[in-house]
Amino acid sequence: MVWINPEKKTATVLTIAGLDPSGGAGITADLKTIAAIGLHGACVITALTVQNTQGVYSIKLVDPEFIKEQIESIISDLMVKAIKIGVLYSSQNIQVISEEIKNLGVPIVLDPVLVSTTGQKLIEKDAISTLINDLFPLTTLITPNKNEAERLTNIRINSIDEARKAARELANYGTRAVLIKGGHIEGTFSTDILYYKEDYYYFKLPRIKSGEIHGTGCSLSAAIASFLALDYSIIDSVSSAKKLVYDGIRNALNVGGGSKVINPLSSLYRESERFNVLSDLWNAFRELKSINTISKLIPETRMNFVYSLPNPVDFNDVAGFPGRITMDGEEISVISRPWFGASKHVANIVLTANSFNPDIRSAINIKFSRELIKAAEKAGLKIGKFSRKDEPKEIKEKEGMTLSWGVKHVIEQLGFVPDIIYDEGDIGKEPMIRILARNPREVVNKIRLILEKLE
Repeated sequence: MVWINPEKKTATVLTIAGLDPSGGAGITADLKTIAAIGLHGACVITALTVQNTQGVYSIKLVDPEFIKEQIESIISDLMVKAIKIGVLYSSQNIQVISEEIKNLGVPIVLDPVLVSTTGQKLIEKDAISTLINDLFPLTTLITPNKNEAERLTNIRINSIDEARKAARELANYGTRAVLIKGGHIEGTFSTDILYYKEDYYYFKLPRIKSGEIHGTGCSLSAAIASFLALDYSIIDSVSSAKKLVYDGIRNALNVGGGSKVINPLSSLYRESERFNVLSDLWNAFRELKSINTISKLIPETRMNFVYSLPNPVDFNDVAGFPGRITMDGEEISVISRPWFGASKHVANIVLTANSFNPDIRSAINIKFSRELIKAAEKAGLKIGKFSRKDEPKEIKEKEGMTLSWGVKHVIEQLGFVPDIIYDEGDIGKEPMIRILARNPREVVNKIRLILEKLE
């Protein structure tokens, strides 16, 4: 994100697109995306729609002359550094917009929207040729999806090679670069193909199984335009935009009865949440330290206490204590406050459990004893157990895979994430109890319950 200096004129990204009153796509998605990158978003509305997360029901075009007046009012006053274009619908709209922006000398990103996700036509048939002839030659980059690229080129796309062929064909229409989005192209990974200066670049990320997400194309093109406004190269703009949109899809919002909507601000929320995670974990550790008998729960390999961001991806999204938690006389102590990426073993437990239940974000490991397990049972906690002897050979041979396998094995057997998962060790492996919870305070409360029943 860019640091905005209020003393200087802030760069503006202008989005020219339709209005989605449900806030999932179009102008509303664009403005949120531009703001997430740290720029000012201005908008020119080309069409008013009646839509929600379940579909587009009707469209009312804005008069071309009024579109012209909107553009003129923006470019005469604001410092427009890039333009994103979305739904245009008619030839008249395309002609007016092309005329108004052709001499601005700023990057122009066109998302050639032809049909909505739910099948609603978003461009008149005779306007497609106008789009190609009048607007394509003005663009820095166009961002069609598989279906749009097929319709614009008459090339069937079922593979990366066919997408490459279509991208080259689209470049012949005059645009500087073509990005064919890979969301609708089959494969384990979602691969976007960029054709630029007679070369191909691939942007590949794991496919997210989350159903249809509303607004992804709008957000991607707006993000690319924003990074171009910051003088990123075309390649770096696409790469940075893809990461932002990927995070927005992972943290998509469920706001209605249909598709989820992209959350382009999620990266900002996650950064702000880091402070809360660290603060909550530290406060919970201080509570833990106040328990008189807590030092008796420290295992030989010492203890760690972790808390993750929502929807964690890897160890860097899980906070723990560097050097673990150890004993200092009769008290427990740490060498520093918690930090992200400080624990792998206990973080692995949270990452695995969270993949089954996103509410589970915290865990701690404590010393194993049969008395503690009996006390947990008396406290009414749900308990699961795995045996390291059952661990497959290929898992045992990979460092750090045991806990992930064991936690997964227990959860799949039980059909839910329990409060406690333990094992009785193996040769060279200390037996251990792990307590799982939604947050660190809940972990501490479960420990208190166990100790009460133990006494």
